Amino acid sequence: MYAIAIDGPAGAGKSSVAKAAAKALGFVYVDTGALYRTVGLYLLRSEVDPADAEAVEPKLRDIQVDLKYEDGVQHVILNGEDVSGLIRTPEVSMAASACASVPAVRKFLFSAQVDMAKKYNVIMDGRDIGTTILPNAQVKIFLTASPEVRAERRYKELKEKGVDVSYEETLADVIRRDKQDEKQSKAAEDSILLDNSELDFNGTVNRLLEIVEERTGVKHG
Repeated sequence: MYAIAIDGPAGAGKSSVAKAAAKALGFVYVDTGALYRTVGLYLLRSEVDPADAEAVEPKLRDIQVDLKYEDGVQHVILNGEDVSGLIRTPEVSMAASACASVPAVRKFLFSAQVDMAKKYNVIMDGRDIGTTILPNAQVKIFLTASPEVRAERRYKELKEKGVDVSYEETLADVIRRDKQDEKQSKAAEDSILLDNSELDFNGTVNRLLEIVEERTGVKHG
């Protein structure tokens, strides 16, 4: 099985690039964020503070999270229930962010992510994929861009959604998020740096696919 690990800071386009590359290669895209969101959803339903490590840990025994793929579409299953559409709310997003800092949650989801890489050819993105989850991945990418470029992209995205925000506020948020995530967004020693500050989306995907072919010989369709 082939495994491709993509790490990097928020706003670099990891998820969208990973999805496109997985489709081109015929690999499975493992949405690690969805796993944390699913745990966050369960904790909200259980009325447990997702940031309270002592309260969260015993609840993990009652959670079974699975990823299933039908016609190339990922479905997230929580204790037998398809919650794919329920984990994308702002409330669940905040809960996911909070519980992701709980060591017991990270340990709990570690095995689920590793198991996916044993079953499928995968592309997985996140904060510590190449260093912790898939240390033996054949290809490790650290996808990044300057804070200013990432802020500009995020600013345009928010404006298109009608959100009233300034570029300066967006840049401050990016820098603050980088500081918050710095312990979990370090590049693996054997990763390849892919700075897409001057690349558009298609250019980034194409460069990633080139790296995969160079490292593994696997060609995309």
